[in-house]
Amino acid sequence: MTRAAPNAGRSNRSLAGLAVTAVLVLGPGTVSAQVQGTDPGSGTSSGSGTTSGSGDPRTESGAGTGLSSGNGLRGSALSGGASSPSLSSSTAGSSTTGETSGGAASTTRPLAGSRSGSALTFSGTSGANNRAPTNLLRLRAAPPRRFGSATVKPIRAVTQTNSYDLRLTPVVRNPVIGVPLPTLLPLAGVQTPGFFLGTALRRPLTVDEAYAPLGIKVGTFTILPALQQSVGYDTNPDQITNRLAKPSLALRTDGEVTFRSDWSSSELTGDLRGGYIDYPDNDGASRPNGSGVTRLRIDANRDTRIDVEGRFVLDTQRAGTPDLAAAVATRPLVTSYGTTVGVTERFNRVQVSVRGLFDRSEFEDAQLSNGTILRQSDRNLNQYGLQLRAGYEISPVITPFVDVLADTRVYDLRVDSTGIRRNSDGLTLSGGASFALTRFVTGEISGGLQHRTYADPTLRDVTAPILSASLIWTASPLTTVRLNAATGVTETTVAGSGGVLTQTATLEVQHDLLRNLSLIGGISYLSNDYDRVNITERGFSATARLDYRFNRWLALRGSYIYQRIDSSVAGSSFSANTFLLGMRINP
Repeated sequence: MTRAAPNAGRSNRSLAGLAVTAVLVLGPGTVSAQVQGTDPGSGTSSGSGTTSGSGDPRTESGAGTGLSSGNGLRGSALSGGASSPSLSSSTAGSSTTGETSGGAASTTRPLAGSRSGSALTFSGTSGANNRAPTNLLRLRAAPPRRFGSATVKPIRAVTQTNSYDLRLTPVVRNPVIGVPLPTLLPLAGVQTPGFFLGTALRRPLTVDEAYAPLGIKVGTFTILPALQQSVGYDTNPDQITNRLAKPSLALRTDGEVTFRSDWSSSELTGDLRGGYIDYPDNDGASRPNGSGVTRLRIDANRDTRIDVEGRFVLDTQRAGTPDLAAAVATRPLVTSYGTTVGVTERFNRVQVSVRGLFDRSEFEDAQLSNGTILRQSDRNLNQYGLQLRAGYEISPVITPFVDVLADTRVYDLRVDSTGIRRNSDGLTLSGGASFALTRFVTGEISGGLQHRTYADPTLRDVTAPILSASLIWTASPLTTVRLNAATGVTETTVAGSGGVLTQTATLEVQHDLLRNLSLIGGISYLSNDYDRVNITERGFSATARLDYRFNRWLALRGSYIYQRIDSSVAGSSFSANTFLLGMRINP
């Protein structure tokens, strides 16, 4: 058996390549090539071909107007081998033939071409393994040009994008995220129902960014001042029994300053409010009010945080309160202020906080209707406290905690006007959890017991359950619901009573009808139970408010407030309706 020499095939392929190169290099003329190969095993294969044409150089042979002629290539393959498909291609004026022997197929492969004039044509075949010049040129040709430019839009998008500047970012106030500290009860255990019922809905609410005030940049702080002037009518400005009520026109002025730092770490924020309401038809009922809190957070390191807080409350005593029990000409002021300093350390999932508290309450002397002065300096006191809280983060969703608060209340005078020593020590144990069940519901809730022991043996110890809750529910992008509740044992001067169990709760709902139109509604509940004496108070307040914002700095605000207190003490119950309409300016 004789084996076919592989060199013949390689020689044919090399000569074909040379022919292509010659066609590309020589230019006008005729190039011809003949290739002969001898297969010692099966016979002789020979072939020659001539291609000529003229016409459009972009026209291939057989497809354009050029003339092509040539001789067929004839060859013989090995006999007894596997058959291969016969590949042939013909052009106008040319023919290709093939002969086989021994049952083997022969393949016609044109190996020569010629170029005449400016027309370049090739004769070739098309197949899976075709190496003819026509297909080689097609494979090596440049890809077709794409229409349009692929870089116009990306470059235009980059060059036309507005730069982002933090100084132009709308800032209203710190968003209500997490758990706001409860501020429903006045500090140092002093209960003032007027403060609670009248200011329950004065906390900042969400404002659409398109109508949010930009604020004033001062160094690294953003300051947001506000001024509001309202006019309205009050059916019972003295908050006394209805048969003695003296209605009056109401002129109310409110000022606010909110600020926050723009530091990369740590933070200083503040929210200060003050106002004065004037009753031209009842001067004795005119009074100021105010409240404020500032918070400093220092990020010492990744796991250590230092918190410092300052706070104050300014309010007045109503004439019918059981602690005053006198007909006064003007409402005496009550001022309470304090601070808290704490350190929070994180040990992996465990979080431990230690805080020290100090609060002071001062009472202004009351001027009675007959012109005499009622001294209240015996009610001034200081409160010192130490709070320890430990929590364990079960998951980012919920963190249970236990809380222990030990405090002492010390009066300026050793005994009050009735000869009773009212200094006391208290211990509060509570447990609860802070949670963020979804991004729509966050809050904190806790419950426990508070126990107070008094220095005077005539006063019985007070033990009472306590509850504290602060929940925020974003029902929809347009509706927000807030719930706050707090309980505690507050101070009193009623003879024979050691303290007052005070319970408060507030529910607020805000709904945005438009981007610049908001409806706010809320209800508040107050309960005071005096220990060892038959005195109870139940208070209720309802508020409806409408805010329409013309632009970032000017808004129209209308509000209605209903207040009611039912007391077991004769002459202490009252109800009042207040209507106000005003303009709010955010410079």
